[in-house]
Amino acid sequence: MPAGSILVADDDAAIRTVLNQALSRAGYEVRSTGNVATLWRWISQGDGDLVITDVVLPDESAFDLLPRIKKLRPDLPVIIMSAQNTFMTAIRASERGAYEYLPKPFDLKELIAIVGRALSEPKEKVRPPVKAEDFESIPLVGRSPAMQEIYRVLARLMQTDLTVMISGESGTGKELVARALHDYGKRRTGPFIAINMAAIPRDLIESELFGHEKGAFTGANSRSAGRFEQAEGGTLFLDEVGDMPMEAQTRLLRVLQQGEYTTVGGRTPIKADVRIIAATNKDLRQLIQQGLFREDLFFRLNVVPLRLPPLRERTEDIPDLIRHFFSQVEHEGLQAKQIDQAALDRLKRHRWPGNVRELENLARRLAALYPQEMITAAVVEAELSQPALVSPGESHRSEDNLSNAVERYLARYFSGFEEGLPPPGLYHRILREVEAPLLSAALAATHGNQIRAADLLGVNRNTLRKKIRDLEIQVYRAGAG
Repeated sequence: MPAGSILVADDDAAIRTVLNQALSRAGYEVRSTGNVATLWRWISQGDGDLVITDVVLPDESAFDLLPRIKKLRPDLPVIIMSAQNTFMTAIRASERGAYEYLPKPFDLKELIAIVGRALSEPKEKVRPPVKAEDFESIPLVGRSPAMQEIYRVLARLMQTDLTVMISGESGTGKELVARALHDYGKRRTGPFIAINMAAIPRDLIESELFGHEKGAFTGANSRSAGRFEQAEGGTLFLDEVGDMPMEAQTRLLRVLQQGEYTTVGGRTPIKADVRIIAATNKDLRQLIQQGLFREDLFFRLNVVPLRLPPLRERTEDIPDLIRHFFSQVEHEGLQAKQIDQAALDRLKRHRWPGNVRELENLARRLAALYPQEMITAAVVEAELSQPALVSPGESHRSEDNLSNAVERYLARYFSGFEEGLPPPGLYHRILREVEAPLLSAALAATHGNQIRAADLLGVNRNTLRKKIRDLEIQVYRAGAG
């Protein structure tokens, strides 16, 4: 007895042959066609226990066929294949009720496993369709296998309220992924509120998260709504959650367990209707071992783990990414740019410590500073060879980089003087010229965490804040990554 009957539709005869052989060897009965008309006739007759179809067929798109299949046979699982490996393809497949989306080329063992799971699982309820055309395109770009897996996971999570933990280096796009989950999910009509734990003084985090009552502490002259209240009915994105102090971790755990919280200084519990998405560029399991992060909170947040790969692990996406960024700057009024193959090859050889954010910044510099339309390898080489004071993506090395940079900076002043010492009076000049870039570098190295920056510099935190204000230094803020 065959394990089930599979209907295959693809206009590529080679793919039909490969699928026929692989599925037949796995014990399934297989019928294949190269057009929608024949596939629909089989489905209408009640044939087949599962459908595997390409998106683009000669007579009709599978996306147009899916609603008819769901109306006629809502329990028939459909697996969508596509060479159009974009985020929107995965979203459209999920929205129209596909059981799974597989980018081409696909792994046959994975396909067989998905088929087996689809035929053995209880039939899912039909999900209401959502039109992707109603939303703006989200800037998630890439066709690499790593990004395809992310698209598939996101498509499955869109219509859920599951808590997601996004991990990845700085600059990999963690906030973009969080925004995609919100903007394409069932909470899209609610607010999306983001809070960066590393950018807020530790003694203010609880007030920022949960709000405070008038008189709760010195300076609390009126009631203030926290981020949980602001995100009611929507999504709360907790960026760099590994920097959350233990006291705030305990209160956050209580919210996740009980679904309610109290403001600082308040006594009345407030119900929380918020989806939580957390992100970190740290190893939380290591922090748990060090006693810096609660293990029970980790398991509450890590319901669905999602790792974003660094750009160096998906260099095949660089051409699509750089062209995407060039199109963005063109819309901002800068000259349109193209890039030649040699320049793309040079970009692929770069290590990208700042990940996608570094590539985006490079694209903006190229568009703003170079008048020629075609960007060449020589131009890219000149930009990539510029020394960086702090490597933005390598946070674990940034403080060492800072110390080395300061030593090199001061050495230029001390060189040439007897015994390496400057003459009297030059110290004030050094202080003026070094202080602002030094403070800026320290803040960048610590991702805007003023407590850590003050410790790094060996100054009082209040002194650092006064210097930031007096010197009008722009404080680093960790963004999408």
